Amino acid sequence: MMKSCRTTVLAGLLAAAPYQTAFADHHEGPSVGPSPVPVLNAQGEAIGTATFEQTPHGVLVAIDAQGLPPGEHGFHIHETGACDPAEGFSSAGGHFNPRSREHGLKVNAGHHAGDMPNQFVDADGTLRTVVLNSAVTMETGLDSLADADGSALIVHAGLDDYLTQPTGAAGGRLACAVIRPPQPM
Repeated sequence: MMKSCRTTVLAGLLAAAPYQTAFADHHEGPSVGPSPVPVLNAQGEAIGTATFEQTPHGVLVAIDAQGLPPGEHGFHIHETGACDPAEGFSSAGGHFNPRSREHGLKVNAGHHAGDMPNQFVDADGTLRTVVLNSAVTMETGLDSLADADGSALIVHAGLDDYLTQPTGAAGGRLACAVIRPPQPM
């Protein structure tokens, strides 16, 4: 059910794309969105892109990557903007957790700011999704992903059970993208 709902929403967004482009042509000046950053696999190869866009309600986290194992995978923001494949992406540190909460979307006392719902990789190895994370910001402040050492998006080998401390038992790190601060125009 969730996959068909996501497909329906994606189809609706794709159908609206020509109208959004036409509408954008009526504005003065170029429309600039977030800059895509590479998503790296465990061999350090770029397998797609990710973007991080500030909205009034949080950060839209978008990923379009290929070559991942099919199935359900943990999807988290980690505390450090470093994606060293030689270290299994351990350079990204733990989950982004500026408010020192427990891990898990099913935990009563809150969750890490970097905890997000599991994502599904299609049978062809493609992960294409957009998630709104309302617990983080690209602006300044305690919950900022764009602090001095940045942050990273991680796709895990297994699914997050939303309960086990401190990582949801999501397993190793398959892919990583560095979250960069917005660049001045």
